[in-house]
Amino acid sequence: MALKRHIQHIGIALTQLLNTLLGGWPDESTSSRVYRLERQGRAYAGIARQWIDRLFFWQHEHCRRAYEAERARYQLPPVLR
Repeated sequence: MALKRHIQHIGIALTQLLNTLLGGWPDESTSSRVYRLERQGRAYAGIARQWIDRLFFWQHEHCRRAYEAERARYQLPPVLR
């Protein structure tokens, strides 16, 4: 179980790095960002969200859930929430 969680943490770090390289906030995932931008009316973000949601086909509405997790601060350790 610890290995699975460690791999998830690496995935979160990589998506935050990608988002930062694309000019986003360093503590936000790429999935969360495209969902947030789509809600702000950016059409290109809607296209990116569709692709990302398809990539994570086993997670229903991946980008929306990533956005909600960011707002709830689930990526933080429990002691910092």
